[in-house]
Parts: sequence; C-alpha cells; structure tokens
Amino acid sequence: MRLALYQPDIPQNTGTILRLAACFGVPVDVIGPAGFDMSDRNLRRAAMDYIDHVDLTRHLSWQRFLEARHAPGSGHLVLLSSKADLRLPDFQFSDSDTLVFGRESAGVPAAVREACDAAVAIPMKPPLRSLNVAVAAAIVLGEALRQTGGYPS
Repeated sequence: MRLALYQPDIPQNTGTILRLAACFGVPVDVIGPAGFDMSDRNLRRAAMDYIDHVDLTRHLSWQRFLEARHAPGSGHLVLLSSKADLRLPDFQFSDSDTLVFGRESAGVPAAVREACDAAVAIPMKPPLRSLNVAVAAAIVLGEALRQTGGYPS
C-alpha cells in the first residue's frame, strides 16, 4: 500500500499525511510540482520529527511517477475523488494499491484520472461535497488497511 500526493498545495496537509504514513508504515510518493517549497527543511517543519520515519519518494512530474511504477507488483492506482461514482465501502482494496490524492485546489487533470485504475469517493451527507485531503487520506487509508490486514502489529 502506498499514498501518492499529486501536486499538493498546502504544506500543513502534506505534513499531516506524512505523519499518517509514518505511523502506519506506508510509503508516500509526492508528485511535483508542489504548490510550496518542498525542501527538506520545509517538509521537516510540516511533518515534524515524523519525517525521519517516512519512506518518501519525490517525483518531478506525473510522467516520472508513472515511469517509476513499472516495477513488478506495483499494483493499481486508486484515485480518491469527490466526483467518483464508486463509493469507498463498495471498493475492494489490494495491499499493493497506490492511493492517489489530488491537489487541494483543483484535484487532478483528466490525464491523471484516466491513468488511474479506479476512482473512489467517500460517501457524505448532501449537499456537502468534500473533506480536507488529510482527513480523506486518513479515512481511506484506514479502510484500505482494514480490508487488507495491513495495520502494524
């Protein structure tokens, strides 16, 4: 299981997701360009001392990220989107899936959406439409780890 952040906009959300990943031993891919300075110093400030416990890979672009995924067993790309028709409780995760989260301000472009194997939405009460990306990451990762038996022992 992996988390992938597509061109994140807000360093605090990225830091929260990095802390989440550190606590559950889940690697993170950050796909650039980010909407903020992705220097080690800034990431350390956003993720605090948890940054030392994260398996973090930075990619300069979506294309570079896709090229890096050609390794055997790289699993499916599962996009989390408020526009998806498939509801989170109805999706079956695999322990090799990569959970893809879009930009806070704009989600993902059509090319990214089309490259993903599935798109899943967190069901919520109408007319509300979206959650903070770090909250969404926690909900979805929690469900994916529950389904696959991936919680740390």
